[in-house]
Amino acid sequence: MTTQNLLVELFVEELPPKALNKLGAAFSGVLAEQLKAQGLAAADAVVMAFASPRRLAAHVTGVAAQAADKAVQQKLMPVAVGLDAAGNATPALLKKLQALGADVSDPAAAVAALKRAPDGKAEALFYDSLLKGASLQAGLQKALEEALAKLPIPKVMQYQLETDCELPGWSSVNFVRPAHSLIALHGSTVVPVKALGLTAGNSTQGHRFEAKVSPVVLPHADQYDEVLKRDGSVIASFAERRAEIVRQLNAAAAKVGNGARPIEDEALLDEVTALVERPNVLTCQFETEFLGVPQECLILTMKANQKYFPLIDASGKLTNRFLVVSNISPEDASFVIGGNERVVRPRLADAKFFFDQDRKKTLESRVEGLSKVVYHNKLGTQGERMARVCAIAQAIGQQMGGDALAQQAEQAARLAKTDLLTDMVGEFPELQGIMGGYYARHDGLSAEVAEAVEDHYKPRFAGDELPRNNVGLVVALADKLETLVGMFGIGNVPTGDKDPFALRRHALGVIRMLIEKDVALGLPELLALSILVFGDKISGKADALIDFIYDRLAGSLREQGFSAQEVDAVMALRPARLGQVSQFLSAVRSFAALPESPALAAANKRIGNILKKAGEVDAHVNPALLQEDAEKGLYAAMQKLLPESEAQFKAGDYTASLQTLAALRAPVDAFFDDVMVNAEAMDLRLNRQGLLKSLHVAMNRVADLSRLAA
Repeated sequence: MTTQNLLVELFVEELPPKALNKLGAAFSGVLAEQLKAQGLAAADAVVMAFASPRRLAAHVTGVAAQAADKAVQQKLMPVAVGLDAAGNATPALLKKLQALGADVSDPAAAVAALKRAPDGKAEALFYDSLLKGASLQAGLQKALEEALAKLPIPKVMQYQLETDCELPGWSSVNFVRPAHSLIALHGSTVVPVKALGLTAGNSTQGHRFEAKVSPVVLPHADQYDEVLKRDGSVIASFAERRAEIVRQLNAAAAKVGNGARPIEDEALLDEVTALVERPNVLTCQFETEFLGVPQECLILTMKANQKYFPLIDASGKLTNRFLVVSNISPEDASFVIGGNERVVRPRLADAKFFFDQDRKKTLESRVEGLSKVVYHNKLGTQGERMARVCAIAQAIGQQMGGDALAQQAEQAARLAKTDLLTDMVGEFPELQGIMGGYYARHDGLSAEVAEAVEDHYKPRFAGDELPRNNVGLVVALADKLETLVGMFGIGNVPTGDKDPFALRRHALGVIRMLIEKDVALGLPELLALSILVFGDKISGKADALIDFIYDRLAGSLREQGFSAQEVDAVMALRPARLGQVSQFLSAVRSFAALPESPALAAANKRIGNILKKAGEVDAHVNPALLQEDAEKGLYAAMQKLLPESEAQFKAGDYTASLQTLAALRAPVDAFFDDVMVNAEAMDLRLNRQGLLKSLHVAMNRVADLSRLAA
C-alpha cells in the first residue's frame, strides 16, 4: 500500500492570540488521531502542527489513499434465538444477516458460514465479514469535521456565507473566526473535502503586507512551510516562530550592551508569537525620568498593555530601553520605532502621575476608607476584614515572638490592604501588595513592616517565594487563614474544578509557610484562634476546613514523590505541627525498609482491630497479672525499649525512635503465637489489652504503622 504525506490548512482571520497554540495542537492532534483510527495513517505517523495568527495546519506522514479492508466479527444473537430446534435459521437471524449485507438466498449456507462460541452462560452466533477500508476523501472529511468540532474555542462567532446553489441566499457558519480558504494535499493531489462552506484546494494567502505572491500556491504537501516562508513571508510553525523571536530578542539586547537582557515572561512570549507571522524585533527607548517610578509599574504597563519586552540590566534594574516584536520589516524602521515610543509614553506618564498622587496620602490615612469597601455581603467590609486579620496576626505574633513581633504584625496587617484604595492599584490590580510596600517605605515605616505589607500575599502561586521576614510570615498566615475560615464558615467551599476564592491556593500557601518556616504552632490551634475573631458571623466548626487542608497536604506530598502508603501512614494521625511532617515521612520510609517492618505493621493492624472491638482500654499493665512467658517477655522488652524510643521521639530523632521499636518484632510475634488476649478471666483480659494499648500508643507516635501492612 503506497502512502503520501498529507497537509491540511485552514486559513482564517486573526485568531485569539492567547488560545492559538492550544488551537493548533488540538487541530493537528484530533485530525491525526481520526486518520489513525480509520486506518488511513499508521500508529507511528509523525504529526507536525502549524499555527500562525491566520492559519491552523497539520502535516501527517504516511497517509494512505485507501485504508486496508478489515476483518470484523460481530455477535448476532444467542443460538437459542437464531436457530430453531432443527438447527435452521429463524426469521430473526435471517433479517439480521440481511441487514448486514450477507447473502441469505441459501439459508443453510448462510448458517454454515456462522461461528458458534460461548458467550457467558449461553452460546452465541458470530458473523465474520470484511469491512471495506475508508477512502482518503471520506476519512479526511470525517477527521476534519471532528477536528473542528473539538477545537477548544474560547468563544464562537456567527457569520454569513453566500450559498453556491442557483437560488441566491446566505448560509450561517459558526466558528471562532471567519474562514477564507482550505487546503488538503495528499502529496501533490488535492483531496476535495469541505468545511465551513469551503472546498479544499492547494492555495492560501501569505503575509498580509509582505507576501511576495498572492495567492501562495503549494505544489506538494511536504513543501508547505518552505513555500509559505519563501513566497508568503510567513513562518507557519508556532515553535519555530517563537524560537526566532527569542533569538532576535537576545541579539537586540546584546547590541544594547551593559548586560542588558529582555524580561523573562513565557506567557508574553507565547502571546506575541501568536500575534506575528514573521517577527522583526526593534529596539526602542523612553525618557529616563520615568525610571523614578517603581519598575514593577513600568514593566507591567509595557507588557500588559503594549506587549513589549522591557530590558533590564545585569543587576536586575529596569533600563529605559524596550523591545518591540513587529509584524513588518520596512527598510526604514524609524517610523515603526517612533510610533511605538509615542504610544508607550502616555502609559508611562499615567503610571508616574498615579505614583506621585498616591504618595500625597499616607497609608495610615487610607485605613478608614477600607470600611467603605464591601468585602463580602456575609463577612462585611474590607475594614472589618482588616480588623480580623489584625487580631489573628497579633495572636500568632505573640506566640511566635512575643510583644515586639505581635505589635509589628498588627501594624503591617492594619496597613496591608490600604493600597487597594490607591490610584496605581486601581489601574493595575496585579500590583497590590507591591505598591503597598513602596508607599510604606515612603511613609517612613520600618523595613520589616514595609516588607510585610509587600509580602503578605505570598506565596501567590506554586513555586513563589515566601515572605522575607517573620512579620511578613505572620501577616501572610493571618491573611490566608482569615480567608479560609471565613469562606468555609459561610459555606463558600470549592466544588469540582470551581474555586472562585482560590481557597486551594490559600491552603497550599499556609501549608508551605508552616512547613518550610517550621512554625512551632499547630494547625488546629491556628484555626481555633482564627475562628474566634469572627464572632457570630460564621459557624464555629472547623472540621471541614481541617479535612480540606490535610487533603491538600497529602496531595502535595504525593506530588513530591512520597508513596501513597507513606503519606497515608503519617497523615492518619493528623500531625498538628506541619513542620514535622517531612521528618515523619523520612522516618517511615526508613522503617519500611527494615526487614522487621512488614511483621510489625501487620501486628500493629491486628492490635488496632483488637482494641477497636474492646472499646475503651486503659494503657496500664499490672506485672503481677502477667502469666505466660510470651507476655512477660513482651512486657520486659517494652520496659527496655519504649523509654528509649520515647526519648528519641522527644529529641526529634523520629527515625531512630521507630528503628528502636523494630527490636520488638520477636516478642510481639511470640505474644500472638502463645497468648490468648481475650482470656475468660476479666482481670487477665484487661491487663493484656492494657499491654497492647501501651504498645499501640508507642508504635504510633510518628505514624499509623498499620497503614504500611500489605
